[in-house]
Amino acid sequence: MGGLKRVLSPGNQMFFVLLVAFAGGTAFFSVPVAAAEGALIVLAALIYRRQIVRRRADIVRYIEQITTHIDTSDNTCPIPMLILRVATGEMIWANDGFMAIAGLKERLFTQRIGDFLPGLDLKWLGKEGSASEITLRERRFTVMGNMIRQSEKRDILAALYFVDITELTDLRREYRLSRPSVLIVMVDNYEECVKNLTESQKSNLQAAVDERLSEWAVPLDGILRKLDRDRYLLIVEERELALLIERRFAVLNSIRSVVGAANLPVTLSIGVGRDGSTLSESFSFAQLAVDMALSRGGDQAVVKNRFSFDFFGGRSNEIEVRTKVKSRIVAASLSNFISDSTKVLVMGHSHSDIDSLGAAAGVVCLARKRGKQAYIVIDEKKTLAGALLSKLKAHEKYVGVFIDPQTAMILADNKTLLVVVDCSRPDLVESEELLRSMNRVAVIDHHRRSANYIENAVLLMHEPSASSACELVSELAQYICQPSDILRLEAEAMMAGIVLDTKGFTMQTGMNTFEAAAFLRGAGADPVEIKKIFQNDMRSSLERYELVSNARIVREGITVAVTETETDRAVAAQAADEMLNIAGIDASFVIYPFGGDTAISGRSLGGINVQMILEGLGGGGHRTVAGAQLKNATVMEALDKLVLAIDRHCEENGVAALPPQAL
Repeated sequence: MGGLKRVLSPGNQMFFVLLVAFAGGTAFFSVPVAAAEGALIVLAALIYRRQIVRRRADIVRYIEQITTHIDTSDNTCPIPMLILRVATGEMIWANDGFMAIAGLKERLFTQRIGDFLPGLDLKWLGKEGSASEITLRERRFTVMGNMIRQSEKRDILAALYFVDITELTDLRREYRLSRPSVLIVMVDNYEECVKNLTESQKSNLQAAVDERLSEWAVPLDGILRKLDRDRYLLIVEERELALLIERRFAVLNSIRSVVGAANLPVTLSIGVGRDGSTLSESFSFAQLAVDMALSRGGDQAVVKNRFSFDFFGGRSNEIEVRTKVKSRIVAASLSNFISDSTKVLVMGHSHSDIDSLGAAAGVVCLARKRGKQAYIVIDEKKTLAGALLSKLKAHEKYVGVFIDPQTAMILADNKTLLVVVDCSRPDLVESEELLRSMNRVAVIDHHRRSANYIENAVLLMHEPSASSACELVSELAQYICQPSDILRLEAEAMMAGIVLDTKGFTMQTGMNTFEAAAFLRGAGADPVEIKKIFQNDMRSSLERYELVSNARIVREGITVAVTETETDRAVAAQAADEMLNIAGIDASFVIYPFGGDTAISGRSLGGINVQMILEGLGGGGHRTVAGAQLKNATVMEALDKLVLAIDRHCEENGVAALPPQAL
């Protein structure tokens, strides 16, 4: 019976056409049989007609139940309305309003809703307060409705009401696109560009920058105002900001055609505040964003909204801009904080390396000079500076200095100072719980600042232009203690940190780097002892050479080595450094399993920013040295993600691609 009802239900007229054709064909062979078939066809047609009449009567009763005050027979419902079967989507009744918006000239109630509204999702039916939005013939509608079970039947019908919200949608879109966004534009290397220039040359340089920024801002229909000699304010609508983001702030490249002293190109740092509840909040977002851009080395745009930071640019090398005055002020502040503390805890990043441990040893020296006990918080089982750690632990001045995070939590009180070195991200420190529990935190770091950084530090020395954390600590030491106050082993530890991050004084070096090295050499640092710290055993050396032999070129000048074998971080980093010795290679990556996760070590000669590539994978570092750790990812999954990140970076910066077979 169920099958017969489905056959005789509306929408199956073609079935009767086939029956008539079949009966006509039978007449050529047997007239009596054809007559019997004709009688059955007539009977089925009568039943079909009865089903339609009954169905329409049910629909009328249903409509009367839900629209008591509307004359349904005259189709005078002011809202486009449609009734359909929930199970099949079959349209069985519609008023004139729906016919008009759907463009239907006839009431073909056998059509299915998906035929002309393929994007309509009815999963929300039956849920109170739910609705769906659709586009129909270039108009926008909110679809509301409810379901009802027909009496004495198992079919469930749904009544849908279509409310035209086109004007509301257009108004909402216009409101969103016309919201103001605030941009703070800074010439981040102004002092370097005007150094030793005459007043006339300075004026010409400023005029050239003003002209270039005006040309950039005029098509945006915004307001550009010069606040200072190197600072501008630009207010634009959200629609124009979207174009700037789409073009990735092209002014960062065009402004470099303006050159200052010693043919130094002008670079900009742009902070963008958007999505603030007020114009004042967007302005504060812009201030945070431009500070972030400057702390990451400048020559980039940072967009800040209520939830996150987005980064654009950052192709130039960091310019060394810190001065002796600034270092002396920071040194005096750190000295005062140490003196006012009961004790000092020093902590670096997890899986500490020589730079992190060397900087920590330098802070211990500063605390000893101020008469305070200092402890280094470290996981001795996971450190990558095993040789240096062994040397320090063997010294009488470092007995009991190294403690684990749990012991540090017990020792700490409300006047304890925590100094975080070689790290500014709370999720990468040796113990995030210890960091959260401290109310007096100082940060000394040289990595580019990421969107996730330690907030509310009482003292911050963040210098992306510095080669290493050891360079920064040794620079502070020059204003707090004498070379004779520094143990020879401490001087060697800090010098080793500088040697590590500069690749033997070949990368990321500046004038301050060599001044710090000279100071440490004067404090007794022995180059031969430093060389011994970097010595590897035979097994590590063979692992490094095996990684290099497995390297493959994935882009012009970019090589990647992959291994499925658990590998020491130091070995992976050394392999990445080794690959840079290959002619034509500008950047290298090593992907390897580490501690249950997959780690990536990246190195560059400076032409390719490995920090920007790995930042997209949750990592960070410098343009020449960076790393990332991917949780819950296999080595091959990490390779796919890395190649995509490399592709994205290369396409944005115009690096040529190799043929697919090179992958």
